[in-house]
Amino acid sequence: MATELSLGSRAAPDRLRRHAGKILALAALLVWLAAGAPPREVFAPLWEWSPALLKGFALNILISLLAIGLGTLLGLAIGALNLSPLRLLRLPGWLWVQAFRNAPLLVLIYFTTYVFPFEIRVAGHYLPFPDWLKVTLGLALPASANVAEVFRGAVASIPATQWEAARSLGFGRGQILRAIILPQCCKRMLPPWMNLYAVITMGTALASLVGVHDLIDTAQIATNTVNRVGFTVLIYASVLGLFFAYCYPISRFTRYLERRHAFQ
Repeated sequence: MATELSLGSRAAPDRLRRHAGKILALAALLVWLAAGAPPREVFAPLWEWSPALLKGFALNILISLLAIGLGTLLGLAIGALNLSPLRLLRLPGWLWVQAFRNAPLLVLIYFTTYVFPFEIRVAGHYLPFPDWLKVTLGLALPASANVAEVFRGAVASIPATQWEAARSLGFGRGQILRAIILPQCCKRMLPPWMNLYAVITMGTALASLVGVHDLIDTAQIATNTVNRVGFTVLIYASVLGLFFAYCYPISRFTRYLERRHAFQ
């Protein structure tokens, strides 16, 4: 069985590499047909705009990293509230999860963009509050709600016999969580956490709607400047390719971790 799984895991990348050339050739053909012009007239402007596109994509990555970082810290705190035996402490955490886990990303981004001020006064000085930071907070809200639910589910997945065995040895609730439960939860939380990060990364594409100069906004400026149908098709295909190249390895690694820790 282990040999079959090993062969299957090796076959998937081989198939992907074998078909990658065909996919690229088909994409180039579609761009050429849509352009109605030689590929040189389409690919040359893309090469000129590639530094700006990469700079915009770097901002998308920065927003995603900050959003998942803030969301993880806040989500763990809310998840701890949801595990409290006191109903008074569990209720705020439950309301937070229900409110932000099911809210559309675009609504939350618009919410944080217009709720927070454009400047913050600190010690008599006005500091700018940039739109990209507001988008980060807007994406951190659903991230925190999902992390809280992942954390609660990971703790709940630990067999009750481990709690009972630890109590029989004289451990308190806090000691059981720190020494026995939480180390096991880290492995169980990692795959869904990485999947959540991929979702948040794709959600950063909405930042352009509130004026953030990210990858999508740069692509829109480029298409308005060059004003060619073929270039428009090519540049948005490149945008799709950048997000795919960044998120697909994360998705593959997540599946690997899920298989590895499936029976642990």
